[in-house]
Amino acid sequence: MTLFIFVLAYLLRRRLDSRDQLDGHQLWRSWFESLRQRLPQSLPERTSALAPLLAVAIPTAVVWLAQSYWQHHHWLLVGWSLELLLLLLLLGMPGWRQHLANYARAWRRGDMQAAWRYIQHLLPAHQRGAALSPETMQLAISEALMAQVFWRYFMVLFWYAAGGISAAVLASGLVALGQSWPQSGKCGQCERWREWGGWLPAQLLALTFGLAGDLAGWLRQRRQGRGHWQLPVARLLIAAADGALSGYALDPGRFALLHPQDWQSYGERSLTAIRDLLNRSMLVWLCLLALMVIAGVA
Repeated sequence: MTLFIFVLAYLLRRRLDSRDQLDGHQLWRSWFESLRQRLPQSLPERTSALAPLLAVAIPTAVVWLAQSYWQHHHWLLVGWSLELLLLLLLLGMPGWRQHLANYARAWRRGDMQAAWRYIQHLLPAHQRGAALSPETMQLAISEALMAQVFWRYFMVLFWYAAGGISAAVLASGLVALGQSWPQSGKCGQCERWREWGGWLPAQLLALTFGLAGDLAGWLRQRRQGRGHWQLPVARLLIAAADGALSGYALDPGRFALLHPQDWQSYGERSLTAIRDLLNRSMLVWLCLLALMVIAGVA
């Protein structure tokens, strides 16, 4: 049943994203804010540093207890329905599709200032300051897109398949901590926790890119690179995708040199190539999970 819920949740969530509906991470943000307001301002620094972990541990424990209850009472249909509903809330990145479509149209018109305005707020905070060159801007949004799809889809679904719905809640909570904790400037450990939770699924996804993309290019890139396992998640994925993608999808300078007549379509072509690679990678994961179910492992 895990495979069925995995597939159904993924397909339904993709449909909701296409309509920019049901932003489950807004629930995390509201929960974090309400918890922060309830905590005394005079808490010791050590105790205050544990508040983000507590904010994720409480929902995870509640879901784990609920899961144990419905399994003990054999309420399987109720349990499966709740798992599907929770996954629909935990997954997804509504709002991105329209912004990226506007960005691609602005790029095609050659209006780089408009393109920058459409995607500026989607980038990490350290990249939002000054306008970037078209090449740097394209690489920045490519990395942000890949990282966001990983955090909001692959990481949550990986831990759902590995540890059940409570593990998926924990994974989603760690992602939300790294992105939405109200005092992010005072929560340096939030991003570290998110990176730790994403390390194993990111390594698997980086390997999957070789199967879902250009295997020869991916192998060549792996031989040239060193210490991939030490890279942060976003850099690991962009490095692995660079080898797996053909057509210079992540090399705008090279593309502009070889195909100057197609430069205005590069923004859209690059993002489409990244989305296709991620879609094929998810298909590989589904096939692997199906094989594990057939073998009786999952």
